[in-house]
Amino acid sequence: MFLGFKTKEKIKKDWIDFYGKNNENKQISDFAVGAERIVYALLNGKGIGQPNSAPVGSDLFFEIDDAYIHIDMKTVQKENINDFAKAITIGKNQNSYKGEIKTDKDEKREYVPSLPTYYNKGGLLEKICLSYFITILYDRDDLNILVIAINSMPNGELEKHYKTRVLKPGKNKDKARFNISEVNKFELLKNKPSRIKVVYFNESMEEKLKKKLTLFKSIYNEEKNI
Repeated sequence: MFLGFKTKEKIKKDWIDFYGKNNENKQISDFAVGAERIVYALLNGKGIGQPNSAPVGSDLFFEIDDAYIHIDMKTVQKENINDFAKAITIGKNQNSYKGEIKTDKDEKREYVPSLPTYYNKGGLLEKICLSYFITILYDRDDLNILVIAINSMPNGELEKHYKTRVLKPGKNKDKARFNISEVNKFELLKNKPSRIKVVYFNESMEEKLKKKLTLFKSIYNEEKNI
């Protein structure tokens, strides 16, 4: 994945003058456009399960022997680091977690996602619905990647355990965020393994950024046995 992200450097002189100039170039200015090509081509090329054509679901939606899996990608600029390290924006078509959202004013509102907790629930073809988010933190000025992580969001059947800790309010009333900083462990499994896998951590980033990414750095070091 990381090698794929670096392919842009070979032809940088041919596109850099058009990057982030104005609204007319908005489509090619977004880092996510190029990153999505790499991630989706990589996963599709691996032949992981059967892609599903249902119109309601994540950008990547496929079926394996014992589950239906939704995967979406989020790219975040370092200036918005809290959208990466604390709570990531999610769509209703990307998760199954129905529950209450507590607002900053201590109000509560109901959140109803579009995905089921199980497909064909109660039937012979029943399979659990799983939601994953590939998140990339990057520097918009030079397009350097700072962190790549994969986050597993709790299935809606776990609402009775996690309750309101999973969801945070989004920028609009009908939007929500996955509260990854609060819910980053598989709490009901033995030894409570991490819900976050850190694929890459750029050790050369500014110290002030590292301080906000302590959780991710510790997970990365643990996975690499550092």
